[in-house]
Amino acid sequence: MSLLVRIAAALLIAGTQLPLALADDATAPVRIRALLPFASAEGLDRLARATARSDFAPLANQFEAQVTIAFCGPTSAAIVLNALDPQGAGAPRDRSRLLPADARYLPENLELTVRRHTQESVIATGRKTRAQVFGEPSVINGKVLRDGGYQLRQLDELLKAHNMDTRLVIADEQKSEAEIRRDLIDNLGRAGDFVIVNYQRRAVGQTGGGHISPLGAYDAESDSVLVLDVNPSHHPWVWMPLATLIQGMRTRDVAENRGYILVRSR
Repeated sequence: MSLLVRIAAALLIAGTQLPLALADDATAPVRIRALLPFASAEGLDRLARATARSDFAPLANQFEAQVTIAFCGPTSAAIVLNALDPQGAGAPRDRSRLLPADARYLPENLELTVRRHTQESVIATGRKTRAQVFGEPSVINGKVLRDGGYQLRQLDELLKAHNMDTRLVIADEQKSEAEIRRDLIDNLGRAGDFVIVNYQRRAVGQTGGGHISPLGAYDAESDSVLVLDVNPSHHPWVWMPLATLIQGMRTRDVAENRGYILVRSR
């Protein structure tokens, strides 16, 4: 076998094991460790052996998929809010989906709805309007920009508007990988609080742009976190190497780098 053939074969084998993804500035390829589907046999084994999985059951019990491509932030917020308040004591009632005939055969004055935070209701409480979420121009840092979806600080403001205690962390050069790892692993191993991450899909080996989802668990043996992706029809839940996630958070959004939010009730 010639040297060129051996080199080509080696590159082909490496490419099947470690997919390439473009960096956020699209100037150079970045080597990404493979993601593992949660629904695989190994994916289920990772959850079974994970010691930092306190957040999985509460989040899975409240999980829902985003209804529009702009709603990954509000969907993540709704899931976390419902997980922190499973009885819905502080949640609104959504009567918008009831039809006039729905109560025709039921007892008078029977309340059909349940108290629950929804993707739509959380937006109504925040500063960013629904129109701005869908791209209506707004003033950001003194400039008029189209800013669809949510940047991390906007999501943090939304959670604070729902009386949540939050800690926003921007994954810039000031924040070490060791600090980020400690924050995420400690949170996932502790009940009563949750973490929402904001990362660039291309930088972790997926298709698409910026994305927001909660994390469900950490497996030390594979050094990976379970991303409970709120767009499961396109990107099902995956175990993502923690180093890969950090790389995805160290990317530029509209105003600054992405990162994560640690959330708990006040």
